[in-house]
Amino acid sequence: MQSLRGPVAPRNSPLAFGKSKGFILHGDSPAWTPSPPTNPSGQLVQPGFLHFSSHINMPSFLLLEAICIVLFAGVPPSLLLQEVHVSKETIGKISVASKMMWCSAAVDVLFLMDGSHSVGKGSFERSKHFAITVCDALDIKPRKVRVGAIQFSSAPRLEFPLDAFSTQQEVKAEIKRMVFKGGRTETSLALKYLLRKGFPGGRNASVPQVLIIVTDGRSQGHVALPAKQLKQRGVTVFTVGIRFPRWEELHSLASEPRERHVLMAEQVEDAANGLFSTLSGSAICTTTSPDCKVQPHPCERKTLETVRELAGLAPCWRGSRSTDAVLAALCPFSSWKRVFFTHPTTCYRTSCPGPCDSQPCQNGGTCVPEGPDRYRCLCPPAFGGEANCAPNLSLECRVDVLFLLASSADATPEGFQWAKAFVKRFVRAALTGDSRARVGVARYGAELTVAVPVGEYQDVPDLVRSLDSLPFDGGATLTGRALRQAAERGFGSAPGTGLDRPRRAVVLMTEARSQDEVAGPAGFARARELLLLGMGSEDVRAELEVITGGPERVLTYTGPRDLFDQIPKLQGKLCSRPRPGCQAQSLDLVFMLDASVSVGPENFAQMQSFVRSCALRFDVNPDVTQIGLVVYGGLVQTAFGLDTHLSRAAVLRALSQAPYLGGVGSAGTALLHIYDKVMTVQGGARPGVPKAVVVVTGGSGVEDAAVPAQKLRENGVSVLVVGVGPVLREALRRLAGPRDALIHVATYADLSHHQDALIEWMCREAKQPVNLCKPSPCMNEGACVLHSGSYRCECQGGWEGPHCENRALRGDALKARGSSREPAGGQPLRPSRLGLPRRRGPPGR
Repeated sequence: MQSLRGPVAPRNSPLAFGKSKGFILHGDSPAWTPSPPTNPSGQLVQPGFLHFSSHINMPSFLLLEAICIVLFAGVPPSLLLQEVHVSKETIGKISVASKMMWCSAAVDVLFLMDGSHSVGKGSFERSKHFAITVCDALDIKPRKVRVGAIQFSSAPRLEFPLDAFSTQQEVKAEIKRMVFKGGRTETSLALKYLLRKGFPGGRNASVPQVLIIVTDGRSQGHVALPAKQLKQRGVTVFTVGIRFPRWEELHSLASEPRERHVLMAEQVEDAANGLFSTLSGSAICTTTSPDCKVQPHPCERKTLETVRELAGLAPCWRGSRSTDAVLAALCPFSSWKRVFFTHPTTCYRTSCPGPCDSQPCQNGGTCVPEGPDRYRCLCPPAFGGEANCAPNLSLECRVDVLFLLASSADATPEGFQWAKAFVKRFVRAALTGDSRARVGVARYGAELTVAVPVGEYQDVPDLVRSLDSLPFDGGATLTGRALRQAAERGFGSAPGTGLDRPRRAVVLMTEARSQDEVAGPAGFARARELLLLGMGSEDVRAELEVITGGPERVLTYTGPRDLFDQIPKLQGKLCSRPRPGCQAQSLDLVFMLDASVSVGPENFAQMQSFVRSCALRFDVNPDVTQIGLVVYGGLVQTAFGLDTHLSRAAVLRALSQAPYLGGVGSAGTALLHIYDKVMTVQGGARPGVPKAVVVVTGGSGVEDAAVPAQKLRENGVSVLVVGVGPVLREALRRLAGPRDALIHVATYADLSHHQDALIEWMCREAKQPVNLCKPSPCMNEGACVLHSGSYRCECQGGWEGPHCENRALRGDALKARGSSREPAGGQPLRPSRLGLPRRRGPPGR
């Protein structure tokens, strides 16, 4: 029989006092058997499970031990009962926002704090800590935020009314002095107290009222009805769980939407963040900075419950009344377990940008936040010594670069290795995802060897590997020969012609003087529109200036470190070019923007930004450049005419206000509108001034535009087309006409990369000779006649005036009007006599 009962643990052993993970009690003498920490369904079971036979009376001493085990085998206090399931980085951003919260508004805030025995003194102290944390973000003043507190248990007790204290320090000190009451959890009595008396010391609902109930949700009475009545009076109710709360009761107390008004006091910063996030969303308070945003996050709430389960059968002993026999049998026994049940929900928290959001670490560096506003960069080996892993050197300009490395005996192997290391670091820094540059590498001694053709590499690591295998040759230093060969075959076939071809540059890296003549080959290369840049020691500066054409295109260095410091300077020289300008040239310029549904409002906004950037390059005034804007979609609209805005600032403002129209657009209709109503003297156009129209379109609706565009050209108006995206190329080419007047752009975001090409075209058109009668300055069907470098208008149908703009009058009135408007002796009109800029050069084209 002893073998059936198993070993008996001593009364004073650790096992007997509940330090095992689980145990079973049998009969009148305890036999202890470990049980697993999880139930059959896999739910989490906390330490301290009490198992006992359900059909016998337990001795009193054993019952006392069991009670002690349940009381002392609690859940670790550090266990989170509400978890926001987001990344560690997002948690950091929420923490940053929590420290930035501040509410300055006229609002009454009342804390209703559970001081019952079910909460306990320790949890009550945590409730006070939560209330103090909330007060840290409140602008507590008599005319701003007022704070009061009520503690409730068996009955409510007013700790201090809302009008008792007028500073944050006083309120926080009074909360610290609150003493735990103990008693039953009569939440309903506390709510009825508020219904009867209102907010003590409050402003009678003349300002928003916020009630923050901190409780474990284990009320002795019904709370739903009094809570509903409070909310019907306009009170915003937050419920903040403490210890192991009953979430269903917290939900019944809280305002709608409940996921925004139910919080957990154990995570103080998170709960305060949730409270202020909700207040800011309801416009009661304005919190944090404009860069911070309230966002939903998945979260999980847990409830600790005690459940009873049938655990199985165990040996037991039963006596019989009829005999003295004691029978062994299998008896069922139950298990009481403390189990966490999870409730998935959504939490709303404010997060502020972290220090790594701006991606300060470049060239593959990893940003590691070290506080709300501090970070450090883990850099690749090539950039470890630079701040933020070296400056941002991304080549945003459209350029093809050929590095020409001296590999002769005079250059030395060390110098050649320096040059290779420089190129490797440069391409890692410059060829980012946004870069529009392409790079090639060649070496030379007596002959040129193109090791990496421009653009013919899979990615940057592939390019770097090609450089690693590039050998040093030695031999003669024939720099002139290498320059000529680089101009002839260093870039392969050009990727485009005219406006489509990128800028091409040769970066010569040498420390050795050339053994052949360099001026002629350098001139040959520059004549082929190659930008020549030189990098070398001070010894070869003079020769590099001859090659490149000037000292501004030469970079010198004294050693490897100094060489690497030239990377940002080289980037600037590759992308900088003289800004094309025609500041002193007269021009009537009209932009025509596609505002149809095929473009969309976001892309139209990028068009506007592009046109504003172009307008900055012109001197806008009535004597130099005039700018007009036409938009077209479902209809055609003149946003502003040529003579509407007389300054650059006014034009920029008007461009920003241009309307997006939507609808199906017709470029042909828009061009006819410009022909009839915009590029006319009545529309503000000036005789004798070059005229140009720039069409920016996504390509839809251009099929009917070729004939109107040609009509404008025949009337002396240049037309250039900027097509964006997968446009109808053939239709656009017909629209652009026989001249090279088409720029194709891959995306709207790439428009800025083609600004220089567009400005160059417009300035070139501004220098073209003009025909003073095209477009005709004569109104009302008057005929324009060229004469002696000027023009005159022959009016018809009773019209008169320099431009046939006035109705002819009879008799003396006719003579008087004519004497004041027509030039003496019937001389032809000149632009300067009409207040127009005088035009030099041939009058016609």
